[in-house]
Amino acid sequence: MSMILEESAVTAKTKELCAAIVEQESFVKLQSQVETFLNNDEARLQYQSVHESGDALNQKQRSGVELSDAEITEFEQSREQLLKNTVVTDFMSAQKELQQIQNTVGKMVSLTLELGRVPTADDIEAANSGGG
Repeated sequence: MSMILEESAVTAKTKELCAAIVEQESFVKLQSQVETFLNNDEARLQYQSVHESGDALNQKQRSGVELSDAEITEFEQSREQLLKNTVVTDFMSAQKELQQIQNTVGKMVSLTLELGRVPTADDIEAANSGGG
């Protein structure tokens, strides 16, 4: 049976790691910021609208259509208003930080599997700089 599928030391330690992450005060704060955003319909709609407008403008540009000054100005104004909304900016910051946590944990596990040992600070630095 697979090392992961059975209740193994790896599974137990993975659960411990997950528990350690969710018990961190900073993680609780990040989760709270995400929940606040998700429960705020106005902030979510504003974020979605600006995101969709940006995607539409990018698509137009990629297809060779020149953007008008009015379109650009309207998007920039919408984006500026979005960035004044602290619920949105807190969410964006939390989202970025949560992604960094996920990337760091994933990188550590990947390096462990690749190297066959716990990575050292030098291993991590080399991986982060694109070496090794």
